[in-house]
Amino acid sequence: MTEQEINRAVQYVTASTSYGRDTVNDIIRTGLSELESLASSTATHFERPALLEYICRWTIRRTGLPEPQVREVLGCAGRWLDDMCEAVAREKPELLTEGPSS
Repeated sequence: MTEQEINRAVQYVTASTSYGRDTVNDIIRTGLSELESLASSTATHFERPALLEYICRWTIRRTGLPEPQVREVLGCAGRWLDDMCEAVAREKPELLTEGPSS
């Protein structure tokens, strides 16, 4: 994700929840950093629910924030990402197709 996309996600989640921008930003960036680390260090396929559970628990431990707050923010950010993927699929489906294998 680009910095602009992360900022849009933070803005969306802040507007959709009762949490402050700084808290939302911390939760999203912490979760994304672990997701990025996991993606670059393993080729294992994870089902979405298991991956979300892992990222939530890791973010809770890392930030020290309450579980319900972290789950709500990451859940809302996930819905934002789903909406963006659906928009891309409608407008530019070729961006979501897998390219040739290396």
